Amino acid sequence: MRKLGVSIYPNNSSIEEDKKYLSLASKYGFSRIFTNLISVEEDKDRILREFREIVSYGRDLGMEVIADVSPSVFRSLDIHYSDLRFFKDMNLTGIRLDLGFTGNEESIMSFNPYDLKIEINMSSNTRYLENIMTYLPNKDNIIGCHNFYPHRYTGLSRKHFMETSEVFKKYGIRTAAFVSSAKATFGPWTVNEGLPTLEEHRELPIEIQVKDLFNTGLIDDVIIANCYASEEELKIIGDMDKNILTLGVELIEDLPKVERDIVLGEIHFNRGDVSEYVIRSTQSRVKYKDHDFTLMNPKDIERGDVVIDSSLYEHYAGELQIALKPMKNSGRTSVVGKVIDEEMFLLDYIKPWQKFRLKSSI
Repeated sequence: MRKLGVSIYPNNSSIEEDKKYLSLASKYGFSRIFTNLISVEEDKDRILREFREIVSYGRDLGMEVIADVSPSVFRSLDIHYSDLRFFKDMNLTGIRLDLGFTGNEESIMSFNPYDLKIEINMSSNTRYLENIMTYLPNKDNIIGCHNFYPHRYTGLSRKHFMETSEVFKKYGIRTAAFVSSAKATFGPWTVNEGLPTLEEHRELPIEIQVKDLFNTGLIDDVIIANCYASEEELKIIGDMDKNILTLGVELIEDLPKVERDIVLGEIHFNRGDVSEYVIRSTQSRVKYKDHDFTLMNPKDIERGDVVIDSSLYEHYAGELQIALKPMKNSGRTSVVGKVIDEEMFLLDYIKPWQKFRLKSSI
């Protein structure tokens, strides 16, 4: 089951504002919270008291809470890796090790009697997970999460992201990554140039970032890294079908009902015998085999165009295709719409037999 999450940074915000944000996120189906316990140097008692209060508030909303910690936190609070009761007493679901230990310590921590999750950093391709696995951890308590990157141009490349994520999925480890809100104004540090995991996501609308991460098939949970996402953003993401890719399309005016139903009402899939020119969704030509498909808008075809073959194409009449390349129109194909520009890149990642939906962007 895929999950959505938000982040809070108690050192940079107020308890009241954090509680308000968590309540709003919970309303729209968000069930994870990322926070940090990296620095507890000043006024330790107050920081820990307020930290526990906001964690408990999130838990009362039914949300999981994972806190980022480092070896320095263990030292500062005099915590030994073999005894994680402190984190249980803070009411956490688990801890994220931004900087890890040697592998054996993580394995020992995974057997903690409180069933705290031990979340490890997915972004550094150092065989860290493989090393932990050699120490035979309790896999049920090992999860993974990528980093986020506040500084422009420092986020992960897609190639590196895919490689590191695939290792975690190979071991059956639950995974998470971050997206960035365009409306948020702060994160854990003073640099505020967005907080995505993938660099190419930095300027994209948040819902497209989420679609892309889920569509990789490698990420189970998506977390908004910066604060505070707007209610509109939370609602859009919360309403999203997390289990199937839905592409936004712009349709031509006065599109007939049958053609409109084919585009928007069907679950499409990309045929297994893939073409480099088009994504082919062929079930509509079977369902509507007796319908007369009138030719309309037979312009030359551009990348991202949504087309339906007219009855002039006989056997192919009613087949929906999405163009991957520019093509000449034979004069028998109706161009009925187009994938919105911001989501065009997702066409390159639709796999053979993958299911997807199309949704009007208006």
